[in-house]
Amino acid sequence: MTATQDRPVTVGELRASGHRQLSVKQEMRANLLAALREGRDPWQGIVGFEDTVIPQLERALIAGHDVVLLGERGQGKTRLLRTLSVLLDEWTPVIEGSELGEHPYEPITPASVRRAAELGDDLPVAWRHRSERYAEKLATPDTSVADLIGDVDPVKVAEGRSLGDPETIHFGLVPRMHRGIVAINELPDLAERIQVSLLNVMEERDIQVRGYTLRLDLDVLLVASANPEDYTNRGRIITPLKDRFGAEIRTHYPLALDHEISVIRQEAHLDAAVPGYLLEVLARFTRLLRESTSVDQRSGVSARFAVAAAETVAAAAVHRAAILSEAEPVARPVDLGTVIDVLRGKIEFESGEEGRELEVLEHLLRRATADTARERLGGIDFGPLVAAVEQGDPVITGERITAKALLAELPELAALDEVAERLGAGTDGERAAAAEMALEGLYLARRISKVAGDDGQLVYG
Repeated sequence: MTATQDRPVTVGELRASGHRQLSVKQEMRANLLAALREGRDPWQGIVGFEDTVIPQLERALIAGHDVVLLGERGQGKTRLLRTLSVLLDEWTPVIEGSELGEHPYEPITPASVRRAAELGDDLPVAWRHRSERYAEKLATPDTSVADLIGDVDPVKVAEGRSLGDPETIHFGLVPRMHRGIVAINELPDLAERIQVSLLNVMEERDIQVRGYTLRLDLDVLLVASANPEDYTNRGRIITPLKDRFGAEIRTHYPLALDHEISVIRQEAHLDAAVPGYLLEVLARFTRLLRESTSVDQRSGVSARFAVAAAETVAAAAVHRAAILSEAEPVARPVDLGTVIDVLRGKIEFESGEEGRELEVLEHLLRRATADTARERLGGIDFGPLVAAVEQGDPVITGERITAKALLAELPELAALDEVAERLGAGTDGERAAAAEMALEGLYLARRISKVAGDDGQLVYG
């Protein structure tokens, strides 16, 4: 029953409708299995985990396990955790007005138990959307037991209740997500004494607050993320808590280049046209950084680096278009250098590389550009272009040169037409970018020279 007009309004009507109560893990298991049988993909927006992480996660959910995702920064752990909510029923019945969203068949707080006994089949029912059944907490060292579990509410005590009354408790995040999902990001950041407070939740499924003899039969799926290498020396997951997670799943950066590019396309907000080959350069650059011995691989090179790089390149194109009054901004290879200037602080280098950071970044960006040019433009006869550039007037480009000015300097050659066709260049801006890519590829292959002027101009000759 999902249509609003068909929803029962009392627990008696709910029973009459044939509604069955399932635990949150049973509910997610049933919905996942239904999606698998029907060939539906519940993991929309998750790229590169299809054959590795996703099957492991699906098996964990089918088994009813709490899950911790281990992986370096920027591997999509949080995005994957947030996607879990799609496996919940779109709407679920709750006791109307209940603090913890209890199921009408099974009240667990003293107030709801009392109301259920008094009203019987007339107990009013409300409906909660699955978006309200997912809660996320970024673990920080100052997170308290009260934040996660609960504490005595002084306001309720002031209203006349005694300190021993369980109804004086203000519930924390975990009990408030009863019949839902609790996600804790960066779990090792929780102080160890706070992690201890989760032990009962994960094993006995109850809570204890300041010695209260209150047992709440909580129904939650607890999921968490953590960095496997504690490169910041922040903390660790205590052994008893780690033991209570049924599944520990390792995430990873995209294994294939096309997955890396897909992540950039999906996540980047681009204010200008950025040709696909430039996104490929940035994807290759990111992957080379992850392989470099000069970079601290314990901290990782986040996918957010590649996304921010694409956005920076697009911004450089918009900046140039504004200054030079170009109607349509199109990113060109000359814009790639802005990535190093703006994003170098996002990379952590090994201690022995101090002072060489800029050199390392420039070298790897040149490699990424050369590899992309070779892959995209291999097999084209550039002999006539090389001869024309060397024997005729040099070609001048740069951040202060418009696309039309660059095209005007280029000789009319079949090779440049083929470059434009290979790289899908149609407009003047796209053709200028494609020609610049060919020139940069020839320079990196040491077939032509390049001189950089102080005014940002690049002279190929």
